Amino acid sequence: QVQLVESGGGLVQPGGSLRLSCAASGSSSSIYEMDWYRQAPGKQREWVAIITSGGGTNYADSVKGRFTISRDNGKNTVLLQMNSLKPEDTALYYCRRRDGDYWGQGTQVTVSS
Repeated sequence: QVQLVESGGGLVQPGGSLRLSCAASGSSSSIYEMDWYRQAPGKQREWVAIITSGGGTNYADSVKGRFTISRDNGKNTVLLQMNSLKPEDTALYYCRRRDGDYWGQGTQVTVSS
């Protein structure tokens, strides 16, 4: 059974950084397309970034140049490095495996002074 577990969220000041992790069990994350999404209070879930099985990446315009998605294949983990964080980045962040549409439970990111 596929399980995705996010971690690394927390409270950070504007301009700060966080690194989110998505640990996959039950399958290797390196052979699947993996996404990060986020959902802010009162808003719809928003796509953030994707990494393909070949290592290609793409980002939402709102995070381009600030966020970086990557893999740690040895740990079967997908990472999201978030820099220059803004209050509008505050949301519950989820990872997703596209094949099979598996989702994690999310990790909360709060950007506030």
